[in-house]
Amino acid sequence: MKEIRKEDIKQEVFDLYDDYAHNRVSRREFVQKLSAYAVGGLTMASLMSFLMPDYQGAVQVKADDPRIKSQYINYQSPKGGGTIKALLSMPADAEKNLGGIVVVHENRGLNPHIEDVARRAALAGFISLAPDALTPLGGYPGNDDDGRALQSKRDREEMLEDFIAAYDYLKAHKNCNGKVGVVGFCFGGWISNMMAVRIPDLKAAVPFYGGQPASEDVPNINAPLLLHFAELDTRVNEGWPAYEEALKEHNKEYTAFMYEGTNHGFHNDTTPRYDKVAAELAWKRTIDFFNKKLK
Repeated sequence: MKEIRKEDIKQEVFDLYDDYAHNRVSRREFVQKLSAYAVGGLTMASLMSFLMPDYQGAVQVKADDPRIKSQYINYQSPKGGGTIKALLSMPADAEKNLGGIVVVHENRGLNPHIEDVARRAALAGFISLAPDALTPLGGYPGNDDDGRALQSKRDREEMLEDFIAAYDYLKAHKNCNGKVGVVGFCFGGWISNMMAVRIPDLKAAVPFYGGQPASEDVPNINAPLLLHFAELDTRVNEGWPAYEEALKEHNKEYTAFMYEGTNHGFHNDTTPRYDKVAAELAWKRTIDFFNKKLK
């Protein structure tokens, strides 16, 4: 089987995967269209394997890392009278109250990658909370395809309320200093923007390639924003000019970065869309930002 290199894959393949990952094409249509690129020694099996996430080989901070303490907790959901499961993580040697970070997953529930990101935030000196918005439907089902299908059954405004409740839980936690921010990816980027709209005392918001709020909602934003965009992510980026114009008009504090040559999902190190240089720079900027705003 021919070894696949990222640089050998046409941009159209990454765009096709993006459509599939965001439910704009079915799995059947995705496979059908992908077959056109199985040429020159590339097989469909190798292409599929190359594109799908690798959760085993890309974990940076393992669940049993002795430098952190992690546990699953449940907090009350404002919708339906149930609870939401979340991963709570903090440094093992913490001697004082910490700034809090709500970590918001993509459109497929709390998968191993987002749990890893939440542990990275803890390792950086924060108390993090990573909720699973799929809890009312049984939780992340163990694979992203079924996770996307489940998440599509939930109302996104109700999920927003669940993440706002996560903010309240974390802010009141005995190990939190009361300063709480949010970081989110894709769907979580939209949630991050909307939490900034909805929570007056949110201290910081970091959307990674997230959808934007309506311009009329921008006056409600008090939190400083750090926004990360992928240059090739035309779907998300088309909404940025209007959002930036509104942020400027209302004198909001924000910093935005466009990462050259990157695709949507460039921070996710489990798929070939990952860009190591851009991801590490974006994460450093994120932690530096939280250090300034939450400590």
